[in-house]
Amino acid sequence: MKTISTAIFEAPSVDWWGLLPQMVLLGVALSLLLITSISRRKFSTAFSTLCSVLAGSTVFLIALGLWGDVQELGPRSSLASAFAVDGFSIFFTILISLGVITTALISHSYIEREGIDSAEYHALLMCSAAGAIVMASANDLIVLFIGLEALSIGLYVMIAIHTRRVEARESAMKYFVLGAFSSAFFLYGIALVYGATGSTNLVQIRDYLDQVAFRDEHILLAGIGLLLIGLAFKVAAAPFHFWAPDVYQGAPSPVTGYMASIAKAAGFAALLRVFFAALPSYKLDWSPIISALAILTLVVGAVMAILQTDVKRMLAFSSVSHAGYVLVAIQSANASGTSAALFYLFTYSFVVIGSFGVVSLMGWKDGHSLDRYSGIGSSRPVLAITFTVFLLAQAGVPLTSGFVGKFQVITSAVDVENYILASIAMLTAVISAYMYLKIVMTMYVTENNSEGPDITIHWTGGVVLGGILVFTLVVGIIPQSLINFSQNAVPVLIAG
Repeated sequence: MKTISTAIFEAPSVDWWGLLPQMVLLGVALSLLLITSISRRKFSTAFSTLCSVLAGSTVFLIALGLWGDVQELGPRSSLASAFAVDGFSIFFTILISLGVITTALISHSYIEREGIDSAEYHALLMCSAAGAIVMASANDLIVLFIGLEALSIGLYVMIAIHTRRVEARESAMKYFVLGAFSSAFFLYGIALVYGATGSTNLVQIRDYLDQVAFRDEHILLAGIGLLLIGLAFKVAAAPFHFWAPDVYQGAPSPVTGYMASIAKAAGFAALLRVFFAALPSYKLDWSPIISALAILTLVVGAVMAILQTDVKRMLAFSSVSHAGYVLVAIQSANASGTSAALFYLFTYSFVVIGSFGVVSLMGWKDGHSLDRYSGIGSSRPVLAITFTVFLLAQAGVPLTSGFVGKFQVITSAVDVENYILASIAMLTAVISAYMYLKIVMTMYVTENNSEGPDITIHWTGGVVLGGILVFTLVVGIIPQSLINFSQNAVPVLIAG
């Protein structure tokens, strides 16, 4: 009689506690869509805003609990080592959850004013945030790609959600087409890395590269280059930044702030995770390339920003320049540079959300020309002061969070003796300061002879702008707590 042997299938362990942040965001998003679609009564914008705020707050509290567990018990992995639960992923989970809260509150008055479907908007916001968390937590290239697409698809629709504006639909189409190209580059890079190493798991890739000496590294290096191109597009690093000015200008202002902060942070989280967790043995190959990207991004962002006359385009090129500063920290390829990049991303994200929050309040129907900001310093002094602080923080003025961030980033370049890059970073900071001061001077010095905007500040937006203002000044004066938080979140390589 023939004996048939059966193998026992062992399902991968699932850390439900570590997966809870994404489950909360997706669960609330789907519930919001279900409730509003089957109900006969029309729900107010306040209901959708409350759902996003409660979801973001819940994720924030869960992340704090996870942070305590990781600090006490150490990092761990889940789903067959495809998903990491470590200080790095929790750092970005906290940042993303706060980004959801602030974006939801700032968007409240904009949604009501423009007549946008609030349930769809907030559901897309939460779904894209879940994708951003997956990108920061992915320990596998396939999982990272899924998170990247979840984030991107949500953003495509959020940009075009203001259907009555031609500019919004045009921006969404541009971002969709170019985003598809970047995803193709990234996916082809995954294929080449898999072909060279036999795995898509970041830890297994790292272990394989540490043990094997290649005779021909062309396939692997091509894969690394394509991965870098795909992620460089997402963070709007030059020369892959061409989509950013048009898309940022045409998108609804709160969505622009979310893209320039949380979406960019997620892109850098993925870049850091891939290059530091999987490819540290090849840092001599990718570090000079990132250094060159940083120089090009800094110069293009700073020079192009001062040539603009539209405030949203100014801030768009400013966002390109900020990506260059993060790349300055990443090229150092060490722990101090990584912590500097994390600190910069955390502080920059809130400053840019606040800046575009102010822009959304200054919503003239005929655009955001710099001339329209004339005289705001006298007609709306509190709003002008708030915007001034945000602009000065982006310029890196002392006693603001931006100064500490730029100081750490430039220090990381000096520590690895990349003095040319450090000098270019300081020079472009001076060039960018001209653009920020140009906006400030327009608000306070230039008189407005035409009728100004009818600005109505809802209490939700006022609370957010005030909170970001306090955060920017407090971190600029007492930065050590956030510095320690960033240092403790430096990626820990999890052995599968």
